[in-house]
Amino acid sequence: MIDDKQKHLAKELMLPIIIFLAFISVAVWRYSATGKTFYLFNFGYIGLVLSAGIFLNSFLSGKSRTWIRRAVQLFIGCYLLFYIGFYEIENMQIEGFFFYLFAGVFVSATLHYFIAKIFGPLIFSRGFCGWGCWIAMVLDLLPWKKSSGRYRHYGMIRYLHFIISLSLVSYFWYVLKTRDVISHTYVELYWLAIGNLLYYVIGISLAFILKDNRAFCKYICPIPTFLKITSRFSLLKLKIDASKCINCGTCEKMCPMDIKLLNYKKENLRILSTECIFCGTCSDSCPKKAISTTIGFDTKFKEEINYKN
Repeated sequence: MIDDKQKHLAKELMLPIIIFLAFISVAVWRYSATGKTFYLFNFGYIGLVLSAGIFLNSFLSGKSRTWIRRAVQLFIGCYLLFYIGFYEIENMQIEGFFFYLFAGVFVSATLHYFIAKIFGPLIFSRGFCGWGCWIAMVLDLLPWKKSSGRYRHYGMIRYLHFIISLSLVSYFWYVLKTRDVISHTYVELYWLAIGNLLYYVIGISLAFILKDNRAFCKYICPIPTFLKITSRFSLLKLKIDASKCINCGTCEKMCPMDIKLLNYKKENLRILSTECIFCGTCSDSCPKKAISTTIGFDTKFKEEINYKN
């Protein structure tokens, strides 16, 4: 007979296995199409690190879980930025994706955007923001981890940022006829280095001014323009178990994205907000362990954010 410990282990293994198999499937697909072993290593590495982190988190609690997630952030974020970006000379910024898209070039950076930021969120929501972003991996180490609220209209800046980035690339590509930004030259490195430097300076400055580590993610980062569309239909989402929840509000107080989590529990819904970055801070801080990852489909969509004004 299967005892409770074995049942628990089987349950906790399910999500890491799903994540790992998803990445391995992409690895095999790209290897079959190109014959490049790089894809086996690339997606095997990311899938292994991510699934191992998720598995370890299921047996830890509190700050231990937080540091496991941050370790995963560092392993994945540094790999994407320094190996794919600087070593392989591919512009991992959104401008690089637009350049490659205009050129019809299918490189690692292009694949990264399609999987992590466009179609991948259909499975793992905005998990990239919480587990693999090379900007957030630094911002999450800053001291202002507990948000004091969210400014209602500041979020429009990220959509403006998206439009500016697309317009800038369009200008260089169609007006100036610039083509050396897709040729694995130092030009791509300049775009990558300058873009990241600006992101880090702005992100750290905003965190200091607003006393909020994730202020850059909420107001400036253009990537949610992609993520928020498909993450709405994500297979994986968090849910609060009403039978365990004591309405202490700790999860809402600790949520770095200021989501009204308890409102979803009242309506017996999963956390449907497209602002959820799947970081697990709410479940880590819950004294009753009432929040867990669920697998399913939603027929009702509702998004709420705890605005400051």
